[in-house]
Amino acid sequence: MKTLYLLRHAKSSWDNPELDDFERPLNKRGHHDAPLIGNLLEKLNISPDLIISSPAIRASMTARIIADAIKYPLDRIRYDENIYEAGEMDLLEVIYAVDDTVDKLMLVGHNPSFTYLSHYLAKHHAQNIPTCGLFAVELNITSWTKVKKNCGKLSLYEYPKKYK
Repeated sequence: MKTLYLLRHAKSSWDNPELDDFERPLNKRGHHDAPLIGNLLEKLNISPDLIISSPAIRASMTARIIADAIKYPLDRIRYDENIYEAGEMDLLEVIYAVDDTVDKLMLVGHNPSFTYLSHYLAKHHAQNIPTCGLFAVELNITSWTKVKKNCGKLSLYEYPKKYK
């Protein structure tokens, strides 16, 4: 059994229109929501074996805030450029490359690809994964290379607005 967590980055800032999309940091709401979700994950005893994040600033900031809340070592977060501006198949390739000793994997990245991937993985999926939303799916597989359409079951769907 494997578990995949798809965590969309927290709300990012558009204050500086001259910044490249990749460089946009979190805004005030993002700095509030990421610790909220991190603390929720800590209370739920969610501790991934591996976190792989998009290297985009807003995603990497979110990954570090979440990791800190769940006591995941920051130096063990992997950054994969294939998550930034990824399509559904790009994300599957990232997943397929994960070592099978990892049972609980968290990807931190972007929409619309995370929402599309949730639709691919489970019949009951997130209509839309909002900023700082977490979609978790249990996969009845022993190898990440066995991930395929509708192979998973929704196990958790959390997002900040549920708690406001």
